[in-house]
Amino acid sequence: MPVQVLGEVLSVKRVGAYQAMTVVAPGLPELTRPGHFLAVQVGGPESAMLLRRAFAIYDVKERGVYGGTVEFVFSVHGKGTAWLSARRPGDRVDVVGPLGKPFRLPKDPVTATLVGGGYGTAPLLPLAHALRERGCRVDFVLGAGSADRLFGQLDAKRIGQTLAVTTDDGSVGERGRVSDVLPEVLAKSRSDVVYACGPMAMLQAVSAQAAAHGAPCQVAVEESMACGIGVCMTCVLPVVGDDGLTRMVRSCVEGPVFLGDRVRWSDVGTVPPDVVGAPTGGH
Repeated sequence: MPVQVLGEVLSVKRVGAYQAMTVVAPGLPELTRPGHFLAVQVGGPESAMLLRRAFAIYDVKERGVYGGTVEFVFSVHGKGTAWLSARRPGDRVDVVGPLGKPFRLPKDPVTATLVGGGYGTAPLLPLAHALRERGCRVDFVLGAGSADRLFGQLDAKRIGQTLAVTTDDGSVGERGRVSDVLPEVLAKSRSDVVYACGPMAMLQAVSAQAAAHGAPCQVAVEESMACGIGVCMTCVLPVVGDDGLTRMVRSCVEGPVFLGDRVRWSDVGTVPPDVVGAPTGGH
């Protein structure tokens, strides 16, 4: 069960185009697994911003001078994240977590390729540590629009067997997208499994390339999550179940991690007519 904590901000630091915030959150770190996320209240008690913001958990420490801490990475997009970026050490923020279903880890040592887009790399770094602890080989492919929007490049280089980097503008690594270099990485490493987190278009491309390679693919989707607990239904997307039927499932509860070949990527944002429970048009 997730916990709700009024945590103290320990630090807020700029990392390229992003912000990394560490919050003292007793009871939360020991429950967290790679792929879990947090729902953070923004705007303060006087704000009209009722909905929390969801952020992937980047790092946890169960013990420390200040107690257990949780760190997450975010980009300033609107009023909520702007408010969050203005917090200072000693301020309080209300967090709920860990939420969602985390990445599934292999029982035996395998070769894993981890693909991150922008700050979607954040949850892949603790995943890489967990895989390495199980004797797995880890290869990274990281991409972003520009050098300042890459995240975790140094960590990935230290943890991974290999690292391939792409940027849309060619400011670092190869010019292009992760999908331009991924097939070669999968072939060279003989990857057994693929994990990915980033923009939806990237996840669609990665899922297709993993399937072509014959490797199962787990993706952490970046859907807007307003409540984080499955009530508001803003984060639903069409996913094919074990029975072959498509259902609209909630990213925050059934996800955010899904099997890439089960998501109907071309139908994301719609309710396909063959979805279980879809309106038939009759009265």
